[in-house]
Amino acid sequence: MAEATGRDVDEYIAQESGDKELSFTFLFKVAKKFGIDVVEILTGEAPHLTGYELTRRGEGLSIKRRAGFEYLHQATFFSNKLCEPFVVTAPYLEDEQEKPIHLSNHAGQELDYIISGRLRFAYEDHVEELGPGDTLFYDSGRGHGMVAIGGEPCVFLAIVLKPQETSVDSGTIAIP
Repeated sequence: MAEATGRDVDEYIAQESGDKELSFTFLFKVAKKFGIDVVEILTGEAPHLTGYELTRRGEGLSIKRRAGFEYLHQATFFSNKLCEPFVVTAPYLEDEQEKPIHLSNHAGQELDYIISGRLRFAYEDHVEELGPGDTLFYDSGRGHGMVAIGGEPCVFLAIVLKPQETSVDSGTIAIP
């Protein structure tokens, strides 16, 4: 499981035992290893809706992914999702304004649309500043991170596109 979640054994044990905070990425990788939707780990209920799912403003499954960030999952019980849609609130934290932005990565691609506030986005060694109406689309398998700037939280829609697998002849390939 440590290998499946991209951690060394000691870090995995600390997360599994509750000594270290679980990240959404960690839970997502655990779910993938067991062939289930991450929502089932978070709620105990497997996604079962087909056709459509309506999530009202300000609602959704709340996920605390990193300090102060709130992710509201917008399609919690929709089964066989091709993406994971979130409304994210990134807090404005004064002490993070001058620090290097922590970078993370996950398989797939991501689209982020800024609803309100301002965001500083780092992609490997490149930095962009975004405001309302700006859109980012990127390969999330490479290092990326963000912090709210401008003295207020930043709210954005994040759509995480998962790599899909498809059958080709008798083998399986991943489509990036």
